[in-house]
Amino acid sequence: MSSPYLALYIGGAALAIGLHLALRHRRERGNAQAREEAAAAGLNEPASLHPVVSDSRCIGSGGCVTACPEGALGIVNGKATLINASACIGHGACADACPVTAITLVFGTERRGVDIPRVSPQFESNVPGLFIAGELGGMGLIRKAATQGVQAIESVRRRKAGPDELDVLIVGAGPAGIAAGLAAHERQLRYCLIEQEDSLGGAVYHYPRAKIAMTAPVHLPLVGKVQMTEVSKEKLLDFWQDVVGRTGLRLHFRERMERIERVGEGFVVHTSAGVHRARSVLLAIGRRGSPRKLGVPGEERPKVVYRLVDAEQYRGQHVLVVGGGDSALEAALQLAEQPGTTVQLSYRGASFNRVKPKNRQALEVSYRKGRLELLLETEVLAIHESEVELKGPEGLLSRRNEAVIVCAGGVLPIPLLQQMGIEFETKYGQA
Repeated sequence: MSSPYLALYIGGAALAIGLHLALRHRRERGNAQAREEAAAAGLNEPASLHPVVSDSRCIGSGGCVTACPEGALGIVNGKATLINASACIGHGACADACPVTAITLVFGTERRGVDIPRVSPQFESNVPGLFIAGELGGMGLIRKAATQGVQAIESVRRRKAGPDELDVLIVGAGPAGIAAGLAAHERQLRYCLIEQEDSLGGAVYHYPRAKIAMTAPVHLPLVGKVQMTEVSKEKLLDFWQDVVGRTGLRLHFRERMERIERVGEGFVVHTSAGVHRARSVLLAIGRRGSPRKLGVPGEERPKVVYRLVDAEQYRGQHVLVVGGGDSALEAALQLAEQPGTTVQLSYRGASFNRVKPKNRQALEVSYRKGRLELLLETEVLAIHESEVELKGPEGLLSRRNEAVIVCAGGVLPIPLLQQMGIEFETKYGQA
């Protein structure tokens, strides 16, 4: 190669490398800033299962960043790191994508512990006959949660039920619960699957729209191998619904477990719909628990819900959103985009502190444009058929209302389970 062409080649290569390094440096600087903003907003603590990256092993390939649709991970100083820990939902796709196994999935942090129930290798708790599988037991991975549900049923089969009781009552219709129900159905056990909400999927149902929800194949009883290495939340939920329809899975929606009593060798389970007697109980519930309620008159009205599923269904209505977290702000912002919808956002605090900066900024823009009304330092007093009453710094308020969406978080089931005698251990950044 002649010297002019060699110089041109070297110059082009140097330019390409320089441009790549400049772009990478800019991305890393943005990631570092995002991490600082998340820490300032109090969003740097993961909710449950999350990745810890080994600096000595990480090569900065970025595979984990690409595999994380929530944007929880980023490259800073050439290494992968959590830049928004609160966005992590524990599906573990990052660990699967790492080419050098530099990521370990753990529970809790050095400052904030996470309570995990003690279970045997057969997923039986310290209370004989009471089994735990899936997210409650710390397994957020869909494939492994489903596998745990099936394995727990194999243990249930060894406990012989009496003539007037179920072999197993399964609580929760997430991946672990559905898989367990399919296994019980296949084994011709007497079973019932109850779900406190009106939808399948458990925690998957609450994932962001179009989020990638499964990262590895899974084998399901009565169905076989499910080869969905990357599928959106919506497609996965449609798949679960189709499975229930094809198999005849015995499933009761809107039935909430309230307490469990030990009676003889089995259990009496009290729910919002009645009583079940079962020799074994499999808890396949999530860690979010039941929605935290306001405890005010009128909250039992059908117009009160605890999550926003589809903003379009509220088009042209007067809607009150209650809460001060990201879910409340995002719900209010989506509703404010609907034609003819009047939106109020009620929060007991004077400002929104623990929220993502982009949500806070979007809220300010929407408020300035008159798309929604902010009711800070207010509390709901009563919910009537066509209006709501609130109390604020200047006294009582009344607003016309056709729907109320409460985004106040969930009540963790841990105290209820401890009353049943289930033992927990607190993990501080441990697998």
